[in-house]
Amino acid sequence: MTVLWIAAGGAIGAAARHGVNVWSGRMFGTEFPWHTLIVNVAGCFIMGVLVELMALRLNVGNEARAFLTTGILGGFTTFSAFSLDFALLVERKAMAGAAFYAAGSVFLSLIAVFAGLALVRGLAS
Repeated sequence: MTVLWIAAGGAIGAAARHGVNVWSGRMFGTEFPWHTLIVNVAGCFIMGVLVELMALRLNVGNEARAFLTTGILGGFTTFSAFSLDFALLVERKAMAGAAFYAAGSVFLSLIAVFAGLALVRGLAS
């Protein structure tokens, strides 16, 4: 059942991300990826609020947690999960691990995108 809640939340998050994409394109143009910046920052803020509220104030079950975080915010942005993982490492005082995780995630992800582009370009030629 949890998977169905995550899927429903993912659909909501993806639709919200599309809405931000359309709105930001109209408001700010498409020369700079404002849409991605907006969803990543907003998603990280909302993740922080939700996780803290669920830990301190809200008595919600695992399905509701999964719906809100993995589902809605996961569909809206995966950067929120990355940021929460980084924050948890920092709060555990694992600074070296946090630094490695942040640098490795960004660096390896960028290399992976370029590797994927190069692979398809190589196969197409």
